[in-house]
Amino acid sequence: MIKKILIANRGEIAVRIIRTCREMGIMTVAVYSEADKDALHVKLADESVCIGPAPSKDSYLNIPNILSACILTGSDAIHPGFGFLSENADFARMCRECNIIFIGPNENAISLLGNKAAARKLMKKSGVPVVDGYEGNIENAKEALSIAKEIGFPVMIKAAAGGGGKGIRIVRDENLFIKEFNTAKSEAKANFNDDEMYIEKFVENPKHIEIQIIADNYGNVIHLAERDCSVQRKNQKVLEEAPSTVLTEEKRNYMGEVAKRAARAANYNSVGTIEFLYDKNGNFYFMEMNTRIQVEHPITETITNVDIVKEQIRVAQGQKLSMTQDDVKISGHAIECRINAEDPYHNFRPCPGVISEVNFPGGLGVRVDSSIYSGYKIPPYYDSMIAKLIVHGKTRDAAIVRMKRALDEFAVVGVTTNIDFQFSILNDEVFADGSYTTSFLNDRLVNNK
Repeated sequence: MIKKILIANRGEIAVRIIRTCREMGIMTVAVYSEADKDALHVKLADESVCIGPAPSKDSYLNIPNILSACILTGSDAIHPGFGFLSENADFARMCRECNIIFIGPNENAISLLGNKAAARKLMKKSGVPVVDGYEGNIENAKEALSIAKEIGFPVMIKAAAGGGGKGIRIVRDENLFIKEFNTAKSEAKANFNDDEMYIEKFVENPKHIEIQIIADNYGNVIHLAERDCSVQRKNQKVLEEAPSTVLTEEKRNYMGEVAKRAARAANYNSVGTIEFLYDKNGNFYFMEMNTRIQVEHPITETITNVDIVKEQIRVAQGQKLSMTQDDVKISGHAIECRINAEDPYHNFRPCPGVISEVNFPGGLGVRVDSSIYSGYKIPPYYDSMIAKLIVHGKTRDAAIVRMKRALDEFAVVGVTTNIDFQFSILNDEVFADGSYTTSFLNDRLVNNK
């Protein structure tokens, strides 16, 4: 059994993992950069180790320093959280070689599913629906254009090793294709050190629906229903809700079974998320699988009453799932707003600085996952998300009303945030009726602000 976990991350996800570990009686070790010496996760953990200077490459992406900290503190396991090294197959392999438990899937699954082109091939072979496309080796932009013409415009250019909205371009005009392909390829190289690209048909105005799965080492796989992540800007999610407004119980169960089939095809053994595009005709297509805990996992926890991080740790230490598919029940509706230190009305520019005062909302059905506090200085080196506000209601309408009330109570003094922008989303009539798609934010609020 795991006795001590080093958390190779920062911010609210590190705090969230620490809380579950404490409830499980597991000791925790926080790692931190020089910029994060006063961070909340450092204060809450049982031990802490500085792993380098502020830049991520010198700290949270510094594998030798993280492994050394793990060995130094006598930690049995490493939880990577999300981002940083969470989907790094080499890191997972090195943990195994050092006899450290990596709380995530095996490195083979990470490697296979981390390459979006290879994942598409696997899903097609396994009978999971995918968008028409080409995932073979593309030599150059001229060959890519020929492939795009065969698929038919509009098309989406994607980095095979991509994530976080990087290395992606939507192209509607073939005259712009070569320029966009080369730009996406350069962006992929800069962000992932891998410029392998693939091309697929662009699905117009879909819903972005994802299914949460958990798989153990004994062939057991369950799904925890879906999340609707269609409110997004530049392929980055802003608000999520669960369950989706467009799925019937029959469709939910079917998509869940398809997601479980996808996990089994990859010999998956941890928490993961299968992401689908859902079109206006009710067809859905595999987009990618995220081999880690998701930012938006709290809304699934809220409607299922399942501690996903706890299940992830249990699986990592060799235990069977604590539940079967029949045990999973959905109750009510949940919404999550990502609270960012940014200015939505000036191109969403990050707004680091000192928080002079903060007031978190509370009351029935309200949860806040955050790492900020009064006097905390938001560093300029990392993601601008400072909190996640999650609410639960018996119905979607009740959840929306509760979220508005909670946002009204949420006060962050000293830095600019997107709280008012979240109000704009909730007050929009297209969001209110649930018919919004991935183009909603740009069409309704960003380009018309």
